[in-house]
Amino acid sequence: MAKKQNKLVRDKIPEILDSKGLKYSIHVAEDEEYWQKLKEKLQEEVEEYLNKERHEELADILEVFEAIIRFKKIDLTKLNQIKQAKAKQKGGFGERIILEKVG
Repeated sequence: MAKKQNKLVRDKIPEILDSKGLKYSIHVAEDEEYWQKLKEKLQEEVEEYLNKERHEELADILEVFEAIIRFKKIDLTKLNQIKQAKAKQKGGFGERIILEKVG
């Protein structure tokens, strides 16, 4: 019995499935579906990292993040400027500060 997937997979997965002699069906997503599947994949990979805390999971998050940057045509220089401005205004997370309550 075929297992329903309906999820975004890495580009070489069809080649890998072919090499294993497995039957499968695929399609290439249009923009709207691709954007939705990228968001789902990011959530999936973050959840996997939170559960396993392995470098491989962080690498998967990075791969999805880079795909989002390419798809949305985000300027990395501008993104880094925003990040730096936020760090200058509010700081980073290096000091491990936990806010317990306000007011």
